[in-house]
Amino acid sequence: MRPEPARGGAVADGAGPAALAVSRVSHSYGKRKALDEVSFDVPQGRFAVLLGLNGAGKSTLFSLVTRLFAVTHGSISIFGFDVSRDPGEALRRLGVVFQARTLDLDLTVAQNLSYHAALHGISAREAKARARDALARVDMLDRLEDKARALSGGQMRRVEIARALLHRPRLLLLDEPTVGLDVKARADILAHVRALVAGEGLGVLWATHLIDEIEPGDETLVLHRGKLLACGTAEDVRAQAGGDDLTAAFRRLTGENAGEARG
Repeated sequence: MRPEPARGGAVADGAGPAALAVSRVSHSYGKRKALDEVSFDVPQGRFAVLLGLNGAGKSTLFSLVTRLFAVTHGSISIFGFDVSRDPGEALRRLGVVFQARTLDLDLTVAQNLSYHAALHGISAREAKARARDALARVDMLDRLEDKARALSGGQMRRVEIARALLHRPRLLLLDEPTVGLDVKARADILAHVRALVAGEGLGVLWATHLIDEIEPGDETLVLHRGKLLACGTAEDVRAQAGGDDLTAAFRRLTGENAGEARG
């Protein structure tokens, strides 16, 4: 993902279809435009960050990618499969962790994962094996038979990530996954997801309002009031927008005081 220029425009690595390709996507709620001609690519095997304050349009974009909302202006594809024209092929390559907690607290970790597997048509025997594998990848295998309500916030997030990986997607979307977590839990979740990118080649789009979750080499998309203002590595964005750090660059791009985006 490389900018040309820093403000807006699609970015790609030129090596096969992008994990996620968003082209000129707009969306409105009545007269309010939540997204305005947004275009970008997330290359395969890269960790990309969608940075924006609350209300920037991050959750709206995720709702369009996951088909909770229909795409009416522009197009979205996952590994070359259009989410509107070929949703089955597109969505089976996608795993999602939403901002709101979605585990059933009265079920065990194993039961939560088994139910999700059944929705994807995975047999009970295969689901059991995949659940153990996915939980081991996020260091949660020892909590397999615990009720979800017995887990901490960070542990619940790790189980949600394991659940999202059950059907073996190649693209993972995470919408504000560290909201409400303490510093250590936030760092742990970030480390686990970055390890999936490095070790397994997943494409990741991580939505956040926290600048301190971004590393200089991360592919960074600055979304503000529905418009994509900059894209490139965090260091590219900083250099092109000006400023001593990404917080200063964010302030210059958006005209905001960074507030929550300070981290």
